[in-house]
Amino acid sequence: MRVAIFLLGNILLFSAAAAAQGPAGAGTGSTPNSGTKSRSQSRPRYSGVGEHDENPWQFAAGYQYNRDNLLGSPFTTHGANFSLARYFGRWIGAEAQVGVSFVGKTGQTTTPPNLDAKSLYAGIGPRLRYRNSSRFEPWVHLTLGIEHFRFSQTAGLLGTNNAFAGDAGGGVDVYLTPRLAFRAEADAVGSRFFSATQRSFQTIAGLVYGF
Repeated sequence: MRVAIFLLGNILLFSAAAAAQGPAGAGTGSTPNSGTKSRSQSRPRYSGVGEHDENPWQFAAGYQYNRDNLLGSPFTTHGANFSLARYFGRWIGAEAQVGVSFVGKTGQTTTPPNLDAKSLYAGIGPRLRYRNSSRFEPWVHLTLGIEHFRFSQTAGLLGTNNAFAGDAGGGVDVYLTPRLAFRAEADAVGSRFFSATQRSFQTIAGLVYGF
């Protein structure tokens, strides 16, 4: 009986001592996953954010779709667009733009009908972008210059024509890397052919390289 009481007392004593000591590492203020959490929080969402601010120049090239309204009935042309922009600071820049349309038909409204239509536009103007902490960079611009239209009719009104023109609009650049972005753009286009004012429309999709 005395032996049983002695063993029971020792068991209770060791149990009380273990409970007072607690689990290993208690009271140190650390958790098993604290290191993993801090590493994941320090990892940037997108390594290119802010880094493309260091690229004052932008060269863009892409596909250009035009809905031209020179003849009273709109017709469609397809081509390419190129632009070179230089930013002076984070917001304001200057741009030179060249648009070439080399595939187009005037439709049935001309005499003779279905004339081939090709155009070349070159203009310069200001550019304004909105810098933010994401990879999306919206912008607006205005360019003024000269547009050249050439139709497959070799003589008459719809031969070769030059006129004052301009475009105004904007778009958004979506940065894929600190130097490379995808661009979507929409512009209203104005021109002054045949002593009359025309209003047309164009969209552009392409890539932008910053340097």
